[in-house]
Amino acid sequence: MKAILALEDGTIFHGTSFTGEGETGGEVIFNTGMTGYQEILTDPSYNGQLVCMTYPLIGNYGVNDVDVESLSVKAAGLIVKECCKTPSNWRATKSLPDYLRENGVTGIEDIDTRALTRHLRLNGAMRGYITTEDISEEEAVRRAQGQPDMEGLNLADGVSSDRPFAWVDGRPRFFESIDQAEWQGNGPRLAVYDFGIKFNILRLLADQGFDLLVVPSSARAAEVRNLKPDAIFLSNGPGDPAAVENAVEAARDLTEDHPVAGICLGHQILGLAMGAKSYKLKFGHHGCNHPVMDLTTRKIEISSQNHGFCVDIAGLDFLEPTHKNLNDDTLEGFAHKEKPILAIQYHPEAAPGPHDSRYFFSRFRELVREKTGK
Repeated sequence: MKAILALEDGTIFHGTSFTGEGETGGEVIFNTGMTGYQEILTDPSYNGQLVCMTYPLIGNYGVNDVDVESLSVKAAGLIVKECCKTPSNWRATKSLPDYLRENGVTGIEDIDTRALTRHLRLNGAMRGYITTEDISEEEAVRRAQGQPDMEGLNLADGVSSDRPFAWVDGRPRFFESIDQAEWQGNGPRLAVYDFGIKFNILRLLADQGFDLLVVPSSARAAEVRNLKPDAIFLSNGPGDPAAVENAVEAARDLTEDHPVAGICLGHQILGLAMGAKSYKLKFGHHGCNHPVMDLTTRKIEISSQNHGFCVDIAGLDFLEPTHKNLNDDTLEGFAHKEKPILAIQYHPEAAPGPHDSRYFFSRFRELVREKTGK
């Protein structure tokens, strides 16, 4: 079935839908990962985005019921050069086209993804629209231009769980309200803000011995305090951090007397709470092969990344940069010089990606132990 991808600047790409009739829109970005498309599709940080995979063949190992980072596909659409419809892998339970159809997500192939990626690198990420409808190219461009701009967009509240839950034996156990939430284990109590959290973050925090209670993005600081946590964690998520004003306010309050860590959107929210500024990157960092230097050890790690915004801590003498991106020198992590606060912009939990950065979880665990004795 013929399909087109229209960009807001008037650029048109012709392709074929591998999921049948459909239409979708969002911010068009590119991901440089060779594998991991199921984790990418189910990562809530991709909510509202049309993901172009730069690797030319996607879908050859199918999908399964294990390699998910949330309960459903969160990306708005998938753009590939070629989609494999007959996967060959012993873990596969279905094909990528079937998986996307079941989730109501449009996929388009036969796109020159090299040309699209180069266009986005030169001109920046931009709004796009995919459709199989028989409409003019001009109308498709108008629909692309009608998509919401990512700047100023609060997408975190839309992908956050509307109920708190404990993480028990690798799965969520829900409560009807924060007032009814109860700690389930004996480890240090970690209240986790869900801005679109990936399951692998919860798995790795649990591996560190934390007792986890996950709260909605809208949770007020007073509600979280009533849980009597030992520490606070701010998760990854989509959209503009400056638009999640309630979370910035809550983080500012909770950092007064709790150890706090953040990843990705959580890093940005924590930075804003400290008085930093956020800004949008030209085309963002999306992939599994981004070099980062840990400034505390001078070691270089290959990291998994997915963010379109960045934090500027210039002028905040009480914060120190801990990591930087070696491609463009942007900030990839910071820590407070006096308070037990640390955050990184990229994804130490990978899924997909290398495991170079997993030490972040043990580093946070040690910080909590030093400050609380637990």
